[in-house]
Amino acid sequence: MNAVIVAVVIMLVLSLLRINVVFSLIIGALVGGLTAGLSIAETIDAFTGGLGAGATIALSYGLLGGFAIAISKTGIPDLLVVAILKLVKREDDSPKMGLAKVLVFLMLLLMAVFSQNLIPIHIAFIPLLVPPILKILNMLQVDRRLIACILAFGLITPYMFLPFGFGAIYQQILATQIGLSGLEVKLTDIPKAMVIPALGMLFGLIMAFILFRKPRKYNQVRSEVEVAEVNVKTRSVIFTVLALIAALFVQIETGAMIAGALAGITVLYITGALKWREADQLLTEGMRMMAFVGFVMITANGFAAVINATGDIESLVNASASLLKGNVSLAVLIMLFVGLFVTLGIGSSFATIPIITAIFVPLALELGLSPLAIIALIGTAGALGDAGSPASDSTLGPTAGLNVDGQHNHIWDTCVPTFICYNIPLILFGWIAVIYVL
Repeated sequence: MNAVIVAVVIMLVLSLLRINVVFSLIIGALVGGLTAGLSIAETIDAFTGGLGAGATIALSYGLLGGFAIAISKTGIPDLLVVAILKLVKREDDSPKMGLAKVLVFLMLLLMAVFSQNLIPIHIAFIPLLVPPILKILNMLQVDRRLIACILAFGLITPYMFLPFGFGAIYQQILATQIGLSGLEVKLTDIPKAMVIPALGMLFGLIMAFILFRKPRKYNQVRSEVEVAEVNVKTRSVIFTVLALIAALFVQIETGAMIAGALAGITVLYITGALKWREADQLLTEGMRMMAFVGFVMITANGFAAVINATGDIESLVNASASLLKGNVSLAVLIMLFVGLFVTLGIGSSFATIPIITAIFVPLALELGLSPLAIIALIGTAGALGDAGSPASDSTLGPTAGLNVDGQHNHIWDTCVPTFICYNIPLILFGWIAVIYVL
């Protein structure tokens, strides 16, 4: 049996059984190596040899986590919460309830988008921002499934399309792994290739507004966070904004998220917005928050290295090409579903890319796809499943914020709605991009 198939299936089954993703990747790699005839020592050597490729990404995540926690302690998120609550409450007894809804939707969407690029704190903003406005959402009778879809859109689409923040990390992984698989691509080509798949996400967001537009009643629960008076010094706001600008500028200039996060943290240090006596604890807490993601990234690169070392990729590609007999449309559709299945299992688009690229690139070249089409294929296949996966940050984050009063089910109110609204359009738009446009 093909060692690549064995390794991937074992990894997926273990992940779906809720075995830790890192252990699932390690066990899958070991079994795959042994299936291919490699000794345990050879398999371990290949695995450890591939770990270094994920070190940069892991460090980026760690520094971003520290930066996120540091920002949260400056009081800026608290100011934003209070501003939203006051704005909506001002409309509470007026006929402008529709305007209030629009403003809340827009603010949540922008914050989700900014959390990936402009203010790269990922899902750290959700527990700070969402629980305090649940009372207002209940008064407006907003279906929380719509909020879950809005947040998921903002957490996923930016890294697919925009080359900043987490988008820079995702696209760097994409370019690097495609290069390691035999096709050199430019980072500047990735946003071009991902335009149509990103439009698929936008289509899904519109679907969410249609599907979940009807009012839905929730019980007001006392555990919901109430409005609080927040006193934040003007200098802290100014210095935090400067830190964010510095982080974004340095990241754009250097193309490295590590440098950007480091610049932002340094500004917070120097200006005193981050207190020296608290800095070590805060940064450690933030790095710990993102440590698991970093370990998954590193382990996934080791997994990919073992897959390459088995030598079974070529036979799998040849067998697939022979089976499909040049049917490009069917081949692309199958590869998109494979990406969906992998990401649903491990819960990380970033970790999916190294797993699928080693197989997809040779097969795509065999089918005669252009470089842009290959980028769109793998970029879309990697992003598929991020919405809808029970283990994904893009579903776990929204549930954490929306279920503080116990009225939002993770599977049926977050995973299923986001799966329907985003994975179906992504498959359709990704397939169209690869077959007819690129």
